[in-house]
Amino acid sequence: MVVLDILGRRGTLRVLWELRDQPLTFRALQEAVQTNPSLLNTRLRELRDVQWIEHDAGGYRLTSTGVKLLAAMQPLYAWARQWDKANSK
Repeated sequence: MVVLDILGRRGTLRVLWELRDQPLTFRALQEAVQTNPSLLNTRLRELRDVQWIEHDAGGYRLTSTGVKLLAAMQPLYAWARQWDKANSK
């Protein structure tokens, strides 16, 4: 339930999604996520606390745990795409 609680917080999935391919600086991440700095700082702190992301001189990046989380979510993503196609008619 803890994982679902964290994933359900506003902006969390978007942050993880934007970090899927490459590290991003705070400014680049804020622009990509399109949120205010306060909310982004809160989400980044929470995601670092659970060790899904990390920060270094290159910016914010997914940890190996974060990469595994996104991989685990791929079946849900595939299901959602099929559901969307079936319901957009």
